[in-house]
Amino acid sequence: MEFEGVGIGESDFKMLRMRKNYFIDKSLYIKDIIDNDSKVILVTRPRRFGKTLNMSMLKYFFDCDSKDSKEMFKGLKIMEQSEKYISQMGAYPCIYLTMKDLNVRNFEFMLMQLKTAIMEIFFEKRYLLESEIPEGERVVFNKILAANINEMELLNSIKMLTRMLCNYYNKPVMLFIDEYDVPLQTAYVEGYYEEAIKFLRTFYVTTFKDNAYLKKTVLTGVSRVAKESIFSGANNFDVYTVLNNEFADDFGITSEEVDKALKDFDLEEQKEEVKKWYDGYRIGNVEGLYNPWSLLNFLSKKELVPYWVNTSSNDLIKLTMKNSVSVKEKMERLLKGEAIEVPINLETIIVGIENNEDNVWGLMLGTGYLKVVETVNLEEGIYKVELPNYEIKLMFQEMVREWFKDKGIGNNLRDILQDLVDLNLYEFERKFRVLVEEMFSYMDVGKNTAENFYHAFVLGMLVGLKDSYYVNSNRESGFGRYDIMLEPQDKSKNSFIIEFKVADEMSEPSLEQAVENGKKQIEEKDYENSLKARGFRNITKMVFAFKGKEFKISVL
Repeated sequence: MEFEGVGIGESDFKMLRMRKNYFIDKSLYIKDIIDNDSKVILVTRPRRFGKTLNMSMLKYFFDCDSKDSKEMFKGLKIMEQSEKYISQMGAYPCIYLTMKDLNVRNFEFMLMQLKTAIMEIFFEKRYLLESEIPEGERVVFNKILAANINEMELLNSIKMLTRMLCNYYNKPVMLFIDEYDVPLQTAYVEGYYEEAIKFLRTFYVTTFKDNAYLKKTVLTGVSRVAKESIFSGANNFDVYTVLNNEFADDFGITSEEVDKALKDFDLEEQKEEVKKWYDGYRIGNVEGLYNPWSLLNFLSKKELVPYWVNTSSNDLIKLTMKNSVSVKEKMERLLKGEAIEVPINLETIIVGIENNEDNVWGLMLGTGYLKVVETVNLEEGIYKVELPNYEIKLMFQEMVREWFKDKGIGNNLRDILQDLVDLNLYEFERKFRVLVEEMFSYMDVGKNTAENFYHAFVLGMLVGLKDSYYVNSNRESGFGRYDIMLEPQDKSKNSFIIEFKVADEMSEPSLEQAVENGKKQIEEKDYENSLKARGFRNITKMVFAFKGKEFKISVL
């Protein structure tokens, strides 16, 4: 089929097909849904991974109200299947509800947005008012159209509509709920989670628990919110995450599909760079999946730049990293290209997530910021993970910079780093002291604070030099492992070796003693050996000594 443009951001399947936009055929998702025996199916995938378009496709395939379905699906893989599947085209009344617009700042606005979304659905089904229906349902129907319903009527609205549709067509209803978890994540970040979870738990369970009028319910979202907190009591309910093989290749773009797309757009010569930027995702046993949003934007704009990372505020991800030194340390290793072993729990318990590291990694995996490279211990849920691609690496580097910006010091960071590389060490120390005072006032820094905390803090700051320096951490050189090495891309520039010491009552009771021990370690371990071997001559060796919120910097 000839295509006309990419259709960036078009998530309505009918419009995409009518406009002849480029479409990567995922229609066998329909077959997989039909073959699945569960009455309620939740599929979680990273954002911008084709969830909404796939849900729209399901709706147009199954909906008995759809017009021109055969034309819409002409030439797609689903039309090559047996009569078992083709016969279900246009076979059921359908309800499509999206929750993506419920990302608002308070509970009242959330209810208003939900009322609006449901009003639009009822407006589409207003032909039901022309049929014989109980007077009570007619009254509520009209109240919904007027956006004048109370909370109880709102809670029961979708279930009432399933009953009306089932009676009208004498067929059970297919229900599709897209981005079900958006209001929950937003509510937690904005501070009204308890109100939201109480309401939505009742809304979801009322809608599809023991609902005899439903054929099947399909939900999508980014995260799997703990069943006991949101879907309590729901029967015949199955969840399919990025760790499951079911529906694995129905979302994301496979390597074969990418090859065809690049050929279709005469971009085959950029295959390796495209792979570096946007490849690397894994769902179940399917590896080599590409981010659809990023790839389609590249096909349209033909520029290798971050696309996906700019589509969301990442608020919940930022929250998980806010107070955890351990998380920041592991992020340091990931940014260096290492794989780390972490516990993965994909049943996200949102409350207190920023204080529960086990949930942090599950959230990051489910939302697309990590990929599994190896199952370490299935029983204990331990997996080896890494950053999927270059696009995600850039996103995390930016997040580190925002860590400083959030404290109101981002504008000064560039000046601090410039003073360092120019060896304006007096100015560097003076500005660094201001930085430490401002940052550590927000953190739990005491006399027992570990060295790795300060290491992670300074390393995060030095990420700002990535355009001109290679920032290495904890690598072997000479007779030991240095803390941080700054290697300039231009060998005529200054290079740096930085050692961290924390004054403690046992071995290094004072800042002065900590500094001396650090100097001794740098010299005895000959950390500059690897730099000298590669032709670097301008080497600055520094010790950063800390004691709680106090510090001292010394240059050898």
